[in-house]
Parts: sequence; structure tokens; C-alpha cells
Amino acid sequence: MAFSAHHWNKQQFKPLHDTVIVGEMVFDERFTTSGIVLLNDNGKSTGIRPRWGKIYAVGPEQKHVKEGQWICVAHGRWTRGFDIEDENGPQTLRKIDPKDILLISDDMPQDETFSDAIHVEAKPSWMQHN
Repeated sequence: MAFSAHHWNKQQFKPLHDTVIVGEMVFDERFTTSGIVLLNDNGKSTGIRPRWGKIYAVGPEQKHVKEGQWICVAHGRWTRGFDIEDENGPQTLRKIDPKDILLISDDMPQDETFSDAIHVEAKPSWMQHN
């Protein structure tokens, strides 16, 4: 499938206020070293966890993070994304909610989960104890 994105350069891209735009967020399933599958995000119940993203651009009022840093964002606190193509090639960028930045790193973090919780399907009502 062809990547249909607008071709941008940094001068054309101007976030407003305290906006934070990130790229390089990973939504694929992962495997722990012991072989447990951590499912991808289905938008409902599986794969729910914070995600790391690399800051692509920030608005002029953003004082806490800067372009090029990595941030960990609380689950679901980002937009669906928009596709662009710049000097680095095609990529998907997302606007995140600056209030939901959990961690900041100057270096690319290890892709680790932040919870040891395992997704379990809900039991039918007849199997639940009262």
C-alpha cells in the first residue's frame, strides 16, 4: 500500500500554545523475555499501557519538554495520528495531552511495560461468586 502523506518541512509545521507532537509510538504486540505475548492496542481492553513517543515539535508555551526528547504518555492520551513525509521519510505524528506526560528521557527508552497486569476476559455472571 502506498503511503499517502503531505510532504512537510519543519518551517511549515507550527504547533500552537503548549502543544506536544510526537512520532515513533509503537502499537505492535510485544514479547517478554519469558515468551509472554503483550497484545497490541485494540482500543478497548487489550494492550492498555502507557506509550513512549519521540517529540517531533512543541508549541511556544511548552516549557517542560523539548524537541528530540522521549516522553511516556498515559494510555489513550493521544490523537489517532496524521501522516506526513519530511526529510526523514514517511511517519505518523500524534498530538498528545501535555498534562498526561508521565516520564521524560533524553535517550530512547527500553520498550518495557509499566504494569505486570495481564488482560483476562471477564467471567460470565454465572461463574462469579457473590
